[in-house]
Amino acid sequence: MSERIRKSVQAMSGYVPGEQPKGEGIIKLNTNENPYLPSPDVQDILSMVDIAVLSRYPDPVCIELRKVIAELHGCDIGNVFVGNGSDEVLALCIRAFVERDGSVGYFDPSYSLYPVLANIEDVEQRPVSLTPAFGWAMPTNYSASLFFLTNPNAPTSLIYKKSDVESFVKGFSGVVLIDEAYADFADENCMDLALKYDNVITARTLSKSYSLAGIRLGYCVGNPELIGAMYKIKDSYNVNYLTQEIARVAILDQDTMKANVSAIVETRRMISEKLEELGFEVCDSQSNFLWVKPLGITAPELFKGLRAKNIIVRYFGNDARTKDYLRVTVGTAPEMLSFLDAVDEILKGEE
Repeated sequence: MSERIRKSVQAMSGYVPGEQPKGEGIIKLNTNENPYLPSPDVQDILSMVDIAVLSRYPDPVCIELRKVIAELHGCDIGNVFVGNGSDEVLALCIRAFVERDGSVGYFDPSYSLYPVLANIEDVEQRPVSLTPAFGWAMPTNYSASLFFLTNPNAPTSLIYKKSDVESFVKGFSGVVLIDEAYADFADENCMDLALKYDNVITARTLSKSYSLAGIRLGYCVGNPELIGAMYKIKDSYNVNYLTQEIARVAILDQDTMKANVSAIVETRRMISEKLEELGFEVCDSQSNFLWVKPLGITAPELFKGLRAKNIIVRYFGNDARTKDYLRVTVGTAPEMLSFLDAVDEILKGEE
């Protein structure tokens, strides 16, 4: 059977998503979901859906949703692409902007889907290693057809200065996809660069700040020529009717999103301070998660200890750059206090 499968697919490893544990009493802090409810308008729109509509195909180009996104970001509808999660946006960028002899760049460490997407298309990868402190410095004479610039970065939670991002895109000949999955939790963002520079696309998702990971809705803003190329190659009906309607009303309700983000940012600050008091190294997070290096215990030991107490965090132990750290999603204040209590008990050797 293997001879019927593309050699590049046989050789590659697939993307490994975060664990989705089942059961009662589990505190799930491993996949950067939002612990708060989405806009109440989501429930309202679901209660109003006429099921007869579901027998018809959805709008293939998401006109009404794109109008709302365009208004939010002060651009034209032609600047907006809507996809089945931001992962589809990333995949389409490789298919649209990278020739077979082209290349894809990204930070290392960063979102582990990038190399998987490059492997699927069988194109060269040109990762850029971050500094020991996870800073960003481009190699001399670097080039690539497409660069995934994750800002804030994951799993490190750090943001790179907008001025540095702009300097990079001005001198880069390829397409730059600024992946802003966590931008709503940060002090600044680069959305306007997508409207200023012809080679820039900025991607967002509703999975994090809008509490809508379950509907799989992502979008990007960029030059109409680039956006048009993505529409040429997308699946015919890539975003279903319910997702389009839910996303539309959620984006219109900015107050709920901002209130949820504010709660997470405040909890993030509190937990960061408490962990630093324990002597842990905590990166200056601009996301909805913390990148933490424990003190007095190894990362895998703390990971296992927390798991034994039904608290699930993320450990990236297969990489020398990340093996000493844990990624901890910021949950509700009560969840995070339980997390701190568990850490304290583990450090004291208590069961």
